[in-house]
Formats: sequence, structure tokens, C-alpha cells
Amino acid sequence: MKEGKIIRVSGPLVVASQMSGAKMYDVVYVGEEKLMGEVIELKADVASIQVYEETSGIGVGAPVYPTGAPLSVELGPGLVESIYDGVQRPLDTIREKVGDFISRGVHIPGLSYEKKWEFEPVVKKGDKVVGGDIIGKIQETTILEHRIMVPPDIKEGEIVDIQKGEFTVKDVICKIKADKEIKEITMLTKWPVRIPRPVKDKLPPEIPMITGQRIIDAFFPVSKGGTACIPGPFGSGKTVTQHQLAKWADAEVIIFIGCGERGNEMTDVLMEFPELKDPKSGEPLMKKTVLIANTSNMPVAAREASVYTGITIAEYYRDMGYSVALMADSTSRWAEAMREISGRLEEMPGEEGYPAYLAARVASFYERSGRVKCLGKDEREGALSVIGAVSPPGGDLSDPVVQATLRVVKVFWSLEARLAYARHFPAINWLTSYSLYIDNIQDYVKKEVAGDFFEIQKDAMKVLEKEAELEEIVRLVGVDSLSQQEQLILLVARIIREDFLHQNAFDEIDTFTSIKKQYLMLKNIQYFYYTAREVVGKGVFIKDLEGLKVLGKIARMKFIPEDKLDEFEKIREEIEKEIGDIGKG
Repeated sequence: MKEGKIIRVSGPLVVASQMSGAKMYDVVYVGEEKLMGEVIELKADVASIQVYEETSGIGVGAPVYPTGAPLSVELGPGLVESIYDGVQRPLDTIREKVGDFISRGVHIPGLSYEKKWEFEPVVKKGDKVVGGDIIGKIQETTILEHRIMVPPDIKEGEIVDIQKGEFTVKDVICKIKADKEIKEITMLTKWPVRIPRPVKDKLPPEIPMITGQRIIDAFFPVSKGGTACIPGPFGSGKTVTQHQLAKWADAEVIIFIGCGERGNEMTDVLMEFPELKDPKSGEPLMKKTVLIANTSNMPVAAREASVYTGITIAEYYRDMGYSVALMADSTSRWAEAMREISGRLEEMPGEEGYPAYLAARVASFYERSGRVKCLGKDEREGALSVIGAVSPPGGDLSDPVVQATLRVVKVFWSLEARLAYARHFPAINWLTSYSLYIDNIQDYVKKEVAGDFFEIQKDAMKVLEKEAELEEIVRLVGVDSLSQQEQLILLVARIIREDFLHQNAFDEIDTFTSIKKQYLMLKNIQYFYYTAREVVGKGVFIKDLEGLKVLGKIARMKFIPEDKLDEFEKIREEIEKEIGDIGKG
């Protein structure tokens, strides 16, 4: 294809003429420095290009070099433990070559072409295969096995040659005869980021993704393959909550996208993750994590690409049969990048200046999640859960990005500055948040945890709702105007808030609570409530209950280690004894 010529430059937007062979979303290289860009609008032979690098110094008449290929990511062994920018350039490799600051026009492949991997085939010559079948395995990290799959475009074929041993990602490891021609398979595949990877079938979201965060797992759970959003004002704990989910979520691969967030927050991730241990294996958490860092001081156009880069890598690991959790922090910055590019394209603005297609773009991103049957003959399942943080200005939930997100996702964790300022973390409001997955996961939880889990959860939620009603009366006429039963509800609600919902992310034991321990904690609180309600009905005063020693033990339940869960039974016995003694007295 012949090169084009620049006729206009407006920040990250470059307009070029003589681009008659270009297609939408094709990658082009702009200027003599060959800055990477993507065609986002075509009018006759004039193309509008969003450039993923700083465009200062680029002028009218400079050349534009088309590639004829869409923006794609390189998929293969070596993704895990990597730190990429928004267009899959490895930041650690760039640092080695050009120093601490990324030079313009740096082009480094996403995967190392020199490193050799030990390939172990699982099929043999003569075997029949279809697209998605696993043909071999590589130990990518100490805890993650990388599975090499037949490309999805091969409907049916036969293995005519397969190798075993050490190879680079570009070496031919297998030859498949399909449609009367021989196709050479390497460990490296490329996939366009804007096209979802194909699956055989989508499955219902029936298995919960355990996060170890009590307010999430017990009250507003998310399923494997589910979608959730965390909107909240600045300082309410979105990033820390996402870090907690990345650390403790029940997923085999974690993709963390720092999309337009502040550099110091991404630094926290980069400093913390290598030191954190994966709770299942005891190995460093980075051995199952891919980080994409596109902070607020990096080129604005690359924010949009970073979201698609991340979800394409996530789909790749899902297709191997893994449960993958993707965290995007934050989609508001992605939407702001869309708004800036849309403004420079002189498109008709929608609500608050965002483009009219904002809701469609947000929906197409979240809809790539799901629990699926992967391609191939072996009936394996994979899951991709997507959790996006949203940063509405001033915490305004009527913001177009929040509203567009809420139309698509099924879990809403509403962070509140009021709770954050009161040092209640996670600062998720239990009265305004919701999860639409509870009905889906009920059977699984009843079978794996306890049959009465959700009955106890509903009891606790009723107490919290009743407390909100009673607080209005207390503000007007004081707590002494309430009956003893109503004062008991306030006491139990305080226990639920302070001793169950409040969780310390920096405490070694409290940072993670298994679903079994959550159930036992709620059960003891419920037992205290029912036992106390009985004696209060016989004339016992709340003041007598507030002095019980067992309340201190209830408050410290969260610090009981996972290997000493038999202590919950002893606390229940103490509740019965102490309240029983008051009732007799």
C-alpha cells in the first residue's frame, strides 16, 4: 500500500489524505519516527487516525505508512508476569533499551522472540483435531500451565508432524493438514483486539467467585463469568478494593488494567504484587498476573486500546479452560479518552460531551465476559469475570458512564465517601448496592457451604434496613424513646457493621475470610440476636446485654485463623450461657 500524507494534526488526532486502501481500525505508522496509530474514521481517501504516542513535532506533509492489519496483540507463553503499556509494549524491556522514559517510535514485540520454552505435546501424528483443541503444554510459571491450542479458524484437520523440546514462540512446533493444505503452527498467535475470541457456548453464571471480602461474598456476590462495577468518589477506596479482589479472587489468572489512573496508584500495584503470595500455592501473585499500565500521564488515545488489549489477553487464557478475573481501573478515564477523540473528530456530542456511542462501547466491553464452553472436543469450561471501577465527578451516580455501565453489569458495589471518612472499609453502602447473581448461585452455595446461608444473610440485611429506619427516629427524639426490642436491633446492626462488614485489608488474618468462616460469623451474630430477643421480651434491659463479655469475643471473630474454626462453636455456647444467666437473674 502506498503511503499517505498528513493534512491536519490536532493533539492525538492526525488526518491524512491519499489513504484509499486503508480500512477502519487498521494500524498505521505516522511520521518519520513511525508513531503507532489506528484509523478511526474514513471519508473517501481521507483517514482520521488516533495516535498512541505524543504527536508534538509532527507536521503537515509528513508521511503515513499503512500496515493493512488491525490493532492486534501477540498471544503466547510469556504474557504472565509481564507489565505492558496500553498497546502491549513490554515496559521492562523498553526500560532496558531506552531508560526510564519511553522514547517515541519505540517498537518492541509483546513477547520475547529469543526465549526458549519447553514444549510438551499432548497429541501425536495422525490425530484428528478441530479449532480450539489443546495440542501441547508449556510450564509458563511455577503455578500456571500454558496450553497451546489449534487456531479457531481451522474447522477440522489432521496432525502431520509435531515436535517436542525447547522452542522460541516463532518456531514451528506442529503441522496440521486442513482443507488440503498444510498449516504451520507456532506458539505465537495474533488476535485483533476489537474482535471477541469465539466460544462454543455460553453457560449460566452458577458458580460464585469467592473474593474473601465479607460484604461482597455474603451480601453482593459476583459469579465466575460475571460483571460488576465499583463507582465511587475520589478517596472512597475503589483502587484498594480492586487490589483486594486481584489479590484474593478465586481466579487462576488475573489481568489488571491501570487505565488512566494516577501513576502513584499503579506504582502501588507494581511494588505490592511481586511481594504478595498467592493464597493457594504460596508462590508470588505475579506468577498468575498480567499488568497493563496506561497511567494518566501516558498518551490519552492508548487508554482506549489498553481496555481491549487486556480483555483479549483475558479471553486467550479463558479459552485454555481457566477462570480469569479482569480488573479495569478506571473505565471513566477510558470514556474521557473517547470524549476527547470524539471532540477532535467534531462528532455531535451526547450527554455531558461524551460521544453518542458511549453506551454501545461500554456494553460491547462488558459483554465479552462470561462462563463458557471453550472450542475443542474436550468439553472444557472457562470463565472471564470483568470488574470495572468508575470514577464519576464528585461521586455523582447520574454520570453517563455510571449509568451506561449499570445497564450492562449485574453487580453494583456503591462506594460512599461518608463511610470512607468514618474509616469504614470497604466503604460499600449495604443499602444501595445490589447483586443479581444471588438466585443463580443459591444452589451451589447451599450445597458447598450451608443450606441456610442466604436465610441468615436475609436476616442480617433486614436488621440493617430496620436500623436505617430507626436512625431517623433517633435523630429526632433520641435513642431512649425506642423500645427495648428496637434498641436491640440497633445493637445487633452495630455488631454486623463493625464486626462483620468492616474489614482491614492490611491485617494478615482479616484481609481474607473464607466463605465458610463468613457463614459461621453471621450465624453467631444471628444466634446472639435471637437469644437476646427472647430475654428482652421477658424484661431484660439492653444495658445489661451491652456489658456482656461475649460481645468482645464476637468483635474478635474476624481475627480467628482459618484453621481454628471450631472456636465459633465455643462462642455460641458462651452466648447461650451468658444471656441465659442474665435471663435467670
